Amino acid sequence: MTKIGILGAGKIGLAFAQHTARAGYETLLSNSRGPESLREAVAEIGHDIKAGTTLEAAEAGIVFLSVPWQHLEEAVSPVPSWEGKLVIDATNPVLPGMLAAPLNGKPSSQVVAELLPGATVVKAFNTLLFSLLASDPREAGGNRVVFYSGDDKEAKQTVLEIIKRLGFAGVDLGTLQDSAKLQQFPGGSLPGLNLIKLPE
Repeated sequence: MTKIGILGAGKIGLAFAQHTARAGYETLLSNSRGPESLREAVAEIGHDIKAGTTLEAAEAGIVFLSVPWQHLEEAVSPVPSWEGKLVIDATNPVLPGMLAAPLNGKPSSQVVAELLPGATVVKAFNTLLFSLLASDPREAGGNRVVFYSGDDKEAKQTVLEIIKRLGFAGVDLGTLQDSAKLQQFPGGSLPGLNLIKLPE
């Protein structure tokens, strides 16, 4: 059974947790306030989802990262090692007041990867509005599109399998350097798009 740890229990993290728990993944939800603060959310989601600490969630082989950008470094730095982990980066480089975070010309996921030495980062699940991500991914006879990008083919295949199992359709954009900028908000052309892929 694949175990997925979720760092960040805001709207995106909760929406993703609903899908993974429903799809049968062993899911551990965490936030900066501790598992007790997630009791209500876990009860509402059901499907055997559990709440834990950030460190417990980061022990999973697959980690879904959805913390606010201004808390990113604070959230990931206590983890003793990211070696060998697959991190799904659902963050966007937005600061309070909807200000764009300074990235020095790098894609935001490259900045994330530098904070997680030894991890393999795949950018995904960050372009859909919360209301769309939380809703049924099967619509109008097709599946809602989730864009993803990364530098490791095996990691991207694993993320694609998750995307499909949750009921979405995955579209591979390429590497982090070449394509992640298309995904990030602000600046990218893909955030906010609601595309449906019909069966071939």
